[in-house]
Amino acid sequence: MSSTELPGTRAAAAAVAPTVSAVKVTEGEGLRSVALAGLTLTVRARPADSEGAAPALFVHGLGGSSQNWSALMPLLTDALDSEAVDLPGFGDSPPPDDGNYSVTGHTRAVIRLLDAGGRGPVHLFGNSLGGAVATRVAAVRPDLVRTLTLISPALPEIRVQRPAVPTAMLALPGVATLFARLTRGWTAEQRTRGAMALCYGDPTRISDEAFRNAVAEMERRLQLPYFWDAMTRSARGIVDAYTLGGQHGLWRQAERVLAPTLLVYGSKDQLVSYRMARRASAAFRDSRLLTLPEAGHVAMMEYPEAVAQAFRELLDERGGS
Repeated sequence: MSSTELPGTRAAAAAVAPTVSAVKVTEGEGLRSVALAGLTLTVRARPADSEGAAPALFVHGLGGSSQNWSALMPLLTDALDSEAVDLPGFGDSPPPDDGNYSVTGHTRAVIRLLDAGGRGPVHLFGNSLGGAVATRVAAVRPDLVRTLTLISPALPEIRVQRPAVPTAMLALPGVATLFARLTRGWTAEQRTRGAMALCYGDPTRISDEAFRNAVAEMERRLQLPYFWDAMTRSARGIVDAYTLGGQHGLWRQAERVLAPTLLVYGSKDQLVSYRMARRASAAFRDSRLLTLPEAGHVAMMEYPEAVAQAFRELLDERGGS
């Protein structure tokens, strides 16, 4: 078995992506499509200000997309040549041919992207589900990772926070179909407000423009016939990863990470408990911790300046590269 072939592959028929409205591209960004065997990934690029900057890859969380990093990447263009990936079935990436939305499946997609592009080792960033994926990448392929920055990583918790329970329930058979039926009358604006109330420490900080963009993206996603399937299978993948033991358990893999690691937790996070920060600090052997008292689950969107500054300090410790 090669280092990119991790256990847990499950075959399923992939949906065909329909023609829908285009995803938003912020000024200074570019999108490209990367075709791999059985997999096509959309990558959002924010080039560095000058040649020779270190490469970075950003991995979003459940229900997110590469747009989740559009506030942070511009703040680091003097230091990083940044790319953010849309995981399979999210953003502008179509579903994988094998229908594998497990943490292992997403991990394999990221590894294959890095191997195909030859950009490694990279400064690897991950949020929520993307944090679990990034942890696994760093554990199984240390040659691909210079540093690891994890923002509210979805690592196993014994006591799941109450607001996170509905997301976990999506993993149960039939729940997603029922939820889709019950919420059929909800507008994209209502769905967006609900998601922001769950993910942000203070939703009033969201600008009118950012809210309009988020509503437009929600409208686009709801046109995708595989939207609920990607959400359901990915949620199930997180639950399955939480139950894995032995060398494939996420906490065990965190202990294997060699890369210098920055951990970012928000005290108002309703999905990943702030109390996990202490355990994570102990698990990652070379870690430093940033805690943001007013942040929720997506600190890179709420407080991008603080996250960028903490990453710069990590770079300084490494001599700037």
